[in-house]
Amino acid sequence: MGNFMAGLARFAIRFRYAIIAFWLVAGALCIAFFPSLSSAVNTDNSSFLPAGSPSVHAMNLAAPFQPTNDTTGTLVVLGKSTLSSSDLQSITKLQNKIAKDDHVVSVSDQGLSKDGKVDKAQLVINVLTSSTQASPTVAAIRSTMSSFALPAGLSTYLTGQLPSAVDNQNSQAHAQKLTEDLSVLVILVMLIIVFRAVGAPLVTLLPAIWVLLMSGAIIAEASKAGLQVSTITETMLTVLLLGAGTDYGLFFIMRVREEMAGGAPAHLAIERAGRYVGESITFSAGTVIVALLTLLLASFGLYSGLGPALALGVALMLLAALTLLPALLGVFGKAVFWPRPVRTATKEGAYARLADHVIAHPVVTLVAGVVFLGVLGVFAAAYTSSGFGGQTTGPAGSQSANGTNVINNHYPAAVANPTQVLMVYKSSVWKNLDPVQKAENDLAGKAVFASVTGPFDPNGTKLTTAQLGSLYQQLGPPGKLPATEPAGTPVPAQQYDLYRSLAQFISPDGKTVQFYTSLSAGSPTTTAALNATPSMRSATTSVQHSVGATDSGVAGLAPSSYDVSSVSQSDLKEIVPIVIVLLALLLGLLLRSVVAPLYLVGTVLLSYFAALGIAVLIFQIGAGESGLNFVLPFLLFIFLMALGEDYNILVMSRIREEAHHAPLRAAVRTAAHHTGTTVTSAGLILAATFGAAGVTGATSQIKQLGAAIALGVLIDTFLVRTLMVPAIVVLCGRWNWWPSHLARREAQLAVDPGGQEAAAVKT
Repeated sequence: MGNFMAGLARFAIRFRYAIIAFWLVAGALCIAFFPSLSSAVNTDNSSFLPAGSPSVHAMNLAAPFQPTNDTTGTLVVLGKSTLSSSDLQSITKLQNKIAKDDHVVSVSDQGLSKDGKVDKAQLVINVLTSSTQASPTVAAIRSTMSSFALPAGLSTYLTGQLPSAVDNQNSQAHAQKLTEDLSVLVILVMLIIVFRAVGAPLVTLLPAIWVLLMSGAIIAEASKAGLQVSTITETMLTVLLLGAGTDYGLFFIMRVREEMAGGAPAHLAIERAGRYVGESITFSAGTVIVALLTLLLASFGLYSGLGPALALGVALMLLAALTLLPALLGVFGKAVFWPRPVRTATKEGAYARLADHVIAHPVVTLVAGVVFLGVLGVFAAAYTSSGFGGQTTGPAGSQSANGTNVINNHYPAAVANPTQVLMVYKSSVWKNLDPVQKAENDLAGKAVFASVTGPFDPNGTKLTTAQLGSLYQQLGPPGKLPATEPAGTPVPAQQYDLYRSLAQFISPDGKTVQFYTSLSAGSPTTTAALNATPSMRSATTSVQHSVGATDSGVAGLAPSSYDVSSVSQSDLKEIVPIVIVLLALLLGLLLRSVVAPLYLVGTVLLSYFAALGIAVLIFQIGAGESGLNFVLPFLLFIFLMALGEDYNILVMSRIREEAHHAPLRAAVRTAAHHTGTTVTSAGLILAATFGAAGVTGATSQIKQLGAAIALGVLIDTFLVRTLMVPAIVVLCGRWNWWPSHLARREAQLAVDPGGQEAAAVKT
């Protein structure tokens, strides 16, 4: 493979200007004609659930109230005092005007609050939260609201599912920009410190930035064909490509500088770097790509969409590292290291001295490392999931958050942020309302529900079955009534509006009834509410049977969160063994060894549990949070396994390269001398990019994940890769390379009466 990589480097040098032009044109076309990645992001984790999940079943039962292919919004109008009849007429006109907006399917008034100060209406919108039309659609509706002349003293808000998703997307876009800017700044500063040059940091970083822009646009375009894009996809793509892409550039350019220092002219140095580092970079990227593609096996759409999206980005980054980077180096040559002269180091480095210590005390080094990581790993057993299925509203200060606050302050708790219970009957309940009344009473009697709101107490106003039946006889189905009460209707205006609001509880065909509930466990956003989901479902099924309903379900944030967490844990158990086996096979292929992949995978697993334990210490024990986000254990494993093996590959490839012409201990020492600075710098840069996400992330999900991966990378860089792996290599001796010919060569050196190995170490 080395000859192929050297040939590829020669090709890149020879056609350097054409290759640079190709990348510039290809990137410009992608950015110009494809949508932005932020426009394709779906912020609702529950939308990624598999079709067979109980939450999805419940949402399908709720289709009469919200079609599954549509989203909803809530128009909230707040008055300083009780809304007058003229206020209500103006509100009706506003609703009618909004109903004419593009993508608005219907506007259904849901009645006044009990204090008469607030009116709310549900908008059904034929745009999904993941659609590129989501943001302009919400902006258009809000423009209609702001341009409509309502009476003085009235305030309007647009909240609910789609507006909240859009507000969260906008907040995420701002946080994403901060993450990108901070990552680039940190990487650039660190590269300047490493190279002490002007050109090398730019040549290292610019390909990563360009690939990030290209891949984001390509992934967004792929989302039109069904690729699911989450908030995590956008953030992880940024930190992964900037971090790993910079690492690949750093590996390559440091080897170029080493070859130049040895006297090789620029183009030959680039070719040699391609020969020796190109293979390492390819296998490094290959481990990341393979690990990410295993996510296609996941049941959870967030993972199965994340995997191929990030794999695509890493594949493009690899291609750029093998073609664009050598082409840029071919153009600038030694000038990339200006103003620092390229020369051979005359002093022995700290990493060579550290390697001497490890070689002299491999058992102590290894045992100390295992004990330290093992102690940290013990805390991983205390992990508790606190994953959420989605956002209840937009970020603080947004219009959707303010609208939700108005609903919270003026409507019953079960209306403001409900967990919906659905009951389906054989025939229309208007023929006999008693089973509905019994269902509402029975649900209210279940300990898991703190309160229940349904057809008999809409917005907190009580109705009897007799009153409700009478209103049906006089007015017909509530969903078919006009917003303004027709003249001569024999029902008071207040009762007319109250009855119209029942469309949110009883379906047009009368067969599906929806109840809004609040939970005894507390807010649906809490871990306690998530854990109460089995009790909710059991209580609902019990009521279903007692009232003769044919089907039932529980929908809302808590049950969705429970299903999200459950499917995530299931994917973790199924995919982890596959990732381990595939990465071990790749390492075996690269190192031509059966033994080395075993301890290399084992050390990364050890650092994974240590990183998870630190995350538990920081967020659960230290910060007092109820748990870690559901994605953290799974994605922490995927990223640490893939990225940790990057450094394994670089270090072990160099040890193997040196072992062809030197005894093993000398090979370890030489490899540590030449790769120590590179691995440390690369690890710090990668950790810094993930750490930037931990600082600037818009959600706790991103902050926890970024911080945990950053800590894991640091553990892997400074402990596992620098100390533990070299110690294991020394202890294994010739068995590192078994069954390849290097194992036989080490065996011969071990019995060499001339003491070649000892001499080599001394020199």
